[in-house]
Amino acid sequence: MKNLKIDIVSDVSCPWCIIGYKALEQALSELQGEIHADITWQPFELNPQMPQEGQEITEHITQKYGISETQAEQNRNMIKQRGLDVGYAFGNRGGGRIYNTFDAHRLLHWAESQGKQTALKLALFDLYFKDSGDPSDHEQLLGVVKKVGLNTSEAKNVLASDHFVQEVRAAQQHFQRAGIQSVPAVIINDKHLISGGQPAAVFAQALKQIASETA
Repeated sequence: MKNLKIDIVSDVSCPWCIIGYKALEQALSELQGEIHADITWQPFELNPQMPQEGQEITEHITQKYGISETQAEQNRNMIKQRGLDVGYAFGNRGGGRIYNTFDAHRLLHWAESQGKQTALKLALFDLYFKDSGDPSDHEQLLGVVKKVGLNTSEAKNVLASDHFVQEVRAAQQHFQRAGIQSVPAVIINDKHLISGGQPAAVFAQALKQIASETA
């Protein structure tokens, strides 16, 4: 069995990130017994300047990408279908808001040391995409922490302080310097990059090839 180190650079409000992860998960399931992956989630903020109140989602998308509301709706429908293709049902994200996600990334950094980083990441995706939640709201974040069995008192201390601010910023800068400008970015063994929400077959082929090269 080959062990692969996988870093997934992503944001909790990025739909392609959960699509890409579910496809990667399918690929790893197909390769069970051949490849074992050690997955670490790395921070990326799609909207680092987003204020506390957030922004209405369609307004944000049309402004940021210079597309019409009709195009934004078409993109949303395509994303929903791609989600269903990999077994992830997006909730009603036709409306809602975009929020600042920095505190969510601080909690994810903390959760890695607790051995529950992926569980927290997936629950944060669900908070945002399925429950139309606000990943900048501390009470909602603590609810997710409790849901995955992490210590809410410790998490509260993290959120109330500047714990892991420097670590998250340093990680963001590291991957930006490495050329990561969009997410998801799946980095295998620190040198192989798979960009975007690729289908499971693309991940499976790449994983097998990389595993054979490390023989």
